[in-house]
Amino acid sequence: MRAFIAIEISDQIKDILARLESHLKYAGADVKWVNPEIIHLTLKFLGEITDSKCEAVKSALDVIAKRAKPFVMTVKDVGTFPNSARPRVIWAGLGNGAFETAELAGQIEDSLSKIGFPIEDRPFSPHLTIGRVRSSLNMEKLKDKIFSASLEVQSGSAVSHKVTSIILFQSALTPHGPIYTKLHESTLTA
Repeated sequence: MRAFIAIEISDQIKDILARLESHLKYAGADVKWVNPEIIHLTLKFLGEITDSKCEAVKSALDVIAKRAKPFVMTVKDVGTFPNSARPRVIWAGLGNGAFETAELAGQIEDSLSKIGFPIEDRPFSPHLTIGRVRSSLNMEKLKDKIFSASLEVQSGSAVSHKVTSIILFQSALTPHGPIYTKLHESTLTA
């Protein structure tokens, strides 16, 4: 099964992301937008895993969650990967919760490396993917919209979400988009 570990986000944050996407769509750029209803904050993508690996991951997540405290996260930026000159991925970044999310991701990376998962090449960057750029169509308009969206998010009042768990999801790819199924939830209890 194809799997990943993530943090679910609140409906209020999903509403903010839907408004951001709506604003950015006015650029008329060639972007595959992520349905706000399925947006989550990925801590680690696992790829294809066996049932036995799945059980090992569940156990590892339970141990990590027992040592972590719940925390509050907010959306406080809009940006792109790899950079603003050549955007490929459009994301919403965290204000509060960025440090705690990175700490969790680091603990997951360390723990899962001990059971055979490869360590990521890139440093972890806490973000919520809202779109993937497919071509350079209307790129300058898109860059302008991203810049204005970032200013708006940074100057607005942040909506907060209390993170209380980390979740192992199964991801099934379909012609209509991915379907995510919750396999295991580990509650943060420290």
